[in-house]
Amino acid sequence: MRPQYPFAKLKYMEVHCTHTPQSISVRPLLLALIITSGFMVLEFVGGILSGSLALLSDAGHMLTDTAALGLSLSAVWLARRPADPKRTYGYYRIEILAALLNCVFLWVMVFFIFREAFQRLTSPTEVNVQVMMLVGTIGLFVNVTSIYILHTAQKESLNVRAAFLHVLGDALGSVGVVVAGAIIMFTGWTVADPIAGMVIGVLILYSSWGLMKEAVHILLEGVPEHIDIDEIREEILSLECVRNIHDLHIWTLTPKVVLLTVHVITEDEEADPDPIRRKIRDLMAERFCIEHTTIQIERKHGPGDEKKPVVRQKNTHSHEHRH
Repeated sequence: MRPQYPFAKLKYMEVHCTHTPQSISVRPLLLALIITSGFMVLEFVGGILSGSLALLSDAGHMLTDTAALGLSLSAVWLARRPADPKRTYGYYRIEILAALLNCVFLWVMVFFIFREAFQRLTSPTEVNVQVMMLVGTIGLFVNVTSIYILHTAQKESLNVRAAFLHVLGDALGSVGVVVAGAIIMFTGWTVADPIAGMVIGVLILYSSWGLMKEAVHILLEGVPEHIDIDEIREEILSLECVRNIHDLHIWTLTPKVVLLTVHVITEDEEADPDPIRRKIRDLMAERFCIEHTTIQIERKHGPGDEKKPVVRQKNTHSHEHRH
């Protein structure tokens, strides 16, 4: 059994060393896609019949959700393809691209919601409250069901989490529809409808911002947020066989597939490099859950060479998988 990993900076996902695209279940995504696409049609028709912007904006969100879920599902399937001579890392990054594209879809949709809301604020429109409340209530039930289906699966992949955020945004939209309908029903204040649409848009932007940043960080090959590179440097330098290290780079293909490369200068010029390499690989896997490593062993440079921290540079190295 592996030890627990006390990563204080871990924000979005639990760490599992054995995560691969093959471990992500497509069933939750498929079920959520069927439910969302079915209700999208009902909500769109309800928005047209009632004249509610909150319903129409939520239906638009459901449309992007249907596309997002379809995109996420396709990305999971494509990411399972094996590596080939032209894509030696395989297709892992397709999931990250899908997550980023889903965020873009969300932001474009919010732009149109805001534009229509401003028009409704200047020219209020009559709303059929009964239809609005009925469809909004059904939508809330449908979205809560999808949230339940995707809740566990969204921990497995940034791509699935993007789809989860779409559905979560829908649930918030349904709440907004019901609240706006109640306000109009009891006060006759029809402006509540476009205001609800704008609030939905703000919530969508807020919920997708963190995901957008994480996707961009991964594509820029940044150090994972749950990894402390200084701690890893100190752990390697603490080994008796290690004199110094340089060119330490840590990045991810997906949030759960972490890679590391490092050049290690040994204390003993005659030492066999293989045991040193194995010791560092085992340390990285057991202490930091990093199993994809490339470790280059070098001899010490001279008498004046001392252990000291080095400045991290941009990574350009390939990796190996620890067996």
